[in-house]
Amino acid sequence: MYLTRILFMRTPRHLLCSVLLALLPALARAEASTPDSATLRANQVAHVVHGILSYARWPQQHDTLRLCVIAPTEYTDQLWQNHELESRQPVQVRRLLVDSQQLETECEAVYLGVIAENQRLELFNRLVGKPILTISESSKACSEGSLFCLNISDEHVAFKVNLDAVARSGIRIHPNVLQLGKRAGPQP
Repeated sequence: MYLTRILFMRTPRHLLCSVLLALLPALARAEASTPDSATLRANQVAHVVHGILSYARWPQQHDTLRLCVIAPTEYTDQLWQNHELESRQPVQVRRLLVDSQQLETECEAVYLGVIAENQRLELFNRLVGKPILTISESSKACSEGSLFCLNISDEHVAFKVNLDAVARSGIRIHPNVLQLGKRAGPQP
């Protein structure tokens, strides 16, 4: 009886271990195919950014929209992917330094990551009155001069709009986009 009890107790464990080992490759494939939360947020950020860009009209339209990414960012990995369904024109994405003179001449839009406050203020002062659409990962930047600021959470990506900065930029933004964004900063 003692031997039967030992075999009975070991058999389910061995069986359980065998089943788990057999399922391990399937579980690994399922985990690999399910994007993690950082990838999902990066996809959502790319969708929002390309959506904003597609509803903007610059005083001088270009065949390809040039989006420049500056400073370290958390959610720009997917901006380099093809988003033809969201953009009405091709978007060329490249990374530049915050003090690059090319920002003012070779970018229709700037995606701003994390930089020191004095650099951010200096950048916004350089871009005031120029038809350059700025999108910041930091919501604080909207009160400092960015046209759009992302509000990124685990559940969704929203954005704020600085109507004063939009008016000074000369870029026309579709009214529906302006209504979707929460207003930020001083309003005219």
